[in-house]
Amino acid sequence: MNKRFFGVLIFAFLVAATGGFVTYRQLVNHAPAPSAAQPMAKIVIATRNVEAGSIISKDDVQLADWGGPIPAGASAKPEDFVGRGVLSEIYSKEPISESRLAAKGSGGGLASLIPEGLRAFAVRVNDVAGVAGFVTAGMRVDVVIDGAPPVGDPAQGTQARTLLQNIEVLSAGQDFKKDAEGKPVTSQVVNLLVTPDQAEKLSLAANGATIQLVLRNPLDRQIAPTSGTDLAALYGPPGAKPPVPAQAAPKPAPAETRPVVHDVSSQPAAFTMEIISGTQKTEKQFVNQGGTR
Repeated sequence: MNKRFFGVLIFAFLVAATGGFVTYRQLVNHAPAPSAAQPMAKIVIATRNVEAGSIISKDDVQLADWGGPIPAGASAKPEDFVGRGVLSEIYSKEPISESRLAAKGSGGGLASLIPEGLRAFAVRVNDVAGVAGFVTAGMRVDVVIDGAPPVGDPAQGTQARTLLQNIEVLSAGQDFKKDAEGKPVTSQVVNLLVTPDQAEKLSLAANGATIQLVLRNPLDRQIAPTSGTDLAALYGPPGAKPPVPAQAAPKPAPAETRPVVHDVSSQPAAFTMEIISGTQKTEKQFVNQGGTR
């Protein structure tokens, strides 16, 4: 009995060992070959943070190994980027690409940040008109003007109109440069990105009206129709419409152009009188109220 049990155990062990060896050989034969390591590429990266409006110098860039996919617009030649203006801030160890830089020869500073076809219009503001410092670069604003129109009813007083909507702010509240202590140089000017036609309107508004900036959600690009308001409507009864200026009565036409109309009904009536003198009979016509025939 013990010999029989021992024989079965030996047989089961041999079967298990044979099956394990066959499985191991199958796994070894079908194992994937080790993938080759990706080759390292050399690209230009930033050695430190480079602010928008700055000019890239030789100390701002260096060549570094890059193991992943090469970013679009990257280069392995530092001379491709040295001397060009920065459109948006580049961070340390970040690859430098063409999309973050101004065109060659355009320089740096504020001018390099102006898109083609637009203009930077400087608007002088105070803390209130500048939305208490919340208007910063990249924000979107509406431009509201307050003033007395040259035509219209003077009784309506000062009028407010939304002159422009959804205007992008190029810079506001601080200059691109910093002082010796590293603090931003503040200024009371907001630069708006506008078209040439919008720049002309802003120029007139800056000289003849008060400008107020209205902050809006950057994702809200809808242009809202507005009709403006004035002091007469502001202080009038709730829901009342502003008074319509009275129009002057039309002048009468000159006398020589007016037709002359005769009223026939007002003319005196004529009558005939028969006069008998002896054997003679005559008729004579008369006009009533002393008129003549």
